[in-house]
Amino acid sequence: MNAVIQPLSEVNQRAKNILIQELGAVDAMRFLNQFQVGNGDYTAEREHLFKDDAVKSIVAGIRAQRS
Repeated sequence: MNAVIQPLSEVNQRAKNILIQELGAVDAMRFLNQFQVGNGDYTAEREHLFKDDAVKSIVAGIRAQRS
């Protein structure tokens, strides 16, 4: 069995066409907009933000904000 590898741009275009056909243009765009590339390094930011906190203290803070 030989698989034909298509260029990623072609796969993306075919996928967009299928989404538009099945969902309509507006809902297809709403769906695709969920997957935008962000910026920054969240792992580094998270380590900096929570470097002095233990998991228990973070959970306690979340619970305090909920009540």
